[in-house]
Amino acid sequence: MSKDFFCGSYTVKLDDKNRFVVPQNLRYQLVENGVLEFSIALSIGGCLAIYRKSDMDQIVERFRRKQHIGKFQKFFTLFFSTLVNTTCDKVGRVSIPGNLKSGVGINSDIVIAGALNKIEIWPKEIYERDLANFISGNSKGEMMDLIEEAFSTLRNDRDINDIEDSVEEMIKL
Repeated sequence: MSKDFFCGSYTVKLDDKNRFVVPQNLRYQLVENGVLEFSIALSIGGCLAIYRKSDMDQIVERFRRKQHIGKFQKFFTLFFSTLVNTTCDKVGRVSIPGNLKSGVGINSDIVIAGALNKIEIWPKEIYERDLANFISGNSKGEMMDLIEEAFSTLRNDRDINDIEDSVEEMIKL
């Protein structure tokens, strides 16, 4: 477990009040200055995301600088009108608002996935389909391009040969 980034995946069920238990190790990573507060927001790719309070504060500050750019207005309206600042109850449950639940197609089973600075909330069916396609190689060409591009962002930190070796190893999986 690292305070620097979120990782791992967990399958959980929503109860009849649209609540789920945040896995304990992820929940501990959301605590800042002794306080468990976070935001649930729409995210890229058709999922929801949980952000630490400090990360959301940084996102808001960056968006503030872009608030008068016309092409972002609709996004800002949808993003901030559905953003929820929240916490967990005594047993670690958090509630997903109905509009967010239906917006990303969540039924009763979800996958909680650590993804660097956020925790993603995926409909189980979509997460499992994407994972199966990746592992089976059905999206090999597309994923190869994404893996290469992601590792290429590390060029300043690592030798290009190491990056290419890493990409080749991932493709063999």
